[in-house]
Amino acid sequence: MSILDGFLQGIIQGATEFLPISSDGHLTLYQHLTGNSGEGALFFNLMLHLGTLLAVIIAYHKEIWELICAFFGMVGDLLHGRFTFKTRDENRRMIFMFVVACLPLLGFLLIKDWVTAITEDDDIVIEGLCFLWTAALLFFASKCVKGKKTAGEMRVRDALIIGVFQGTAIMPGISRSGSTISSGLLLGFSREYCVKFSFILGIPAILGASLLEAKDAFASGLEIELLPVLVGMLTAAVVGYFCIRLIQYLVASDRFILFSYYTAALGTVVLVAGILEHLWGENIVALVGRLF
Repeated sequence: MSILDGFLQGIIQGATEFLPISSDGHLTLYQHLTGNSGEGALFFNLMLHLGTLLAVIIAYHKEIWELICAFFGMVGDLLHGRFTFKTRDENRRMIFMFVVACLPLLGFLLIKDWVTAITEDDDIVIEGLCFLWTAALLFFASKCVKGKKTAGEMRVRDALIIGVFQGTAIMPGISRSGSTISSGLLLGFSREYCVKFSFILGIPAILGASLLEAKDAFASGLEIELLPVLVGMLTAAVVGYFCIRLIQYLVASDRFILFSYYTAALGTVVLVAGILEHLWGENIVALVGRLF
């Protein structure tokens, strides 16, 4: 993989991680079309996710700091026998709900190897179907009645549902931010709170996935090209920060449905391309090049 490949994939990751159009789906599609799919593709994707985590930390540094202080306050209460799950402190409630929302991810670990095979194979039909699922979810979330609930009104059931939707984003083509924001909107939470909860929730989820994949990569002796990875991560962080600000504006201004139209069109094109590849037995780029 070249430095240019790392840079281009960093742009794709930074733009698509926070816009609800699936970063994994776009990266898998790019790798498929440029011949960069195969062994190590999923590891590189996860390293790019670490770059976008830096963007989240910068964009939500105040909220994250408040959560860190609330966490240590909870530890202090636990040590002094004052801890209770019943609290009106919104930061403490958000921490509880982050933990609950991450629990469904444990179940999705059971299909991790299957998803890895899909990401690293040379078939994009499933990616096309996943893009279409994302489009449908974004459409219904955009059309639902706008809610006003925030952290103080979130229940365990709500957090579990959002966590399950987050887990489905393990599939390339299903957007993690799109799934969590959409499920939050469908549950009646405010648009601003859904965006904040979604992006901060991604920190433990992506960190955990990246650590697991890094462990597997080093254990298998996978050769890692460090410079393209670093370039990609830095690019993803810079682009990701500006896209966070963009999605905050678009969700608040009720233009979320635009992403539904985009993913529906992309999913249709990818699905048709994948079917043509099956019929003709060759990559769509090679097929188009031979025809024209």
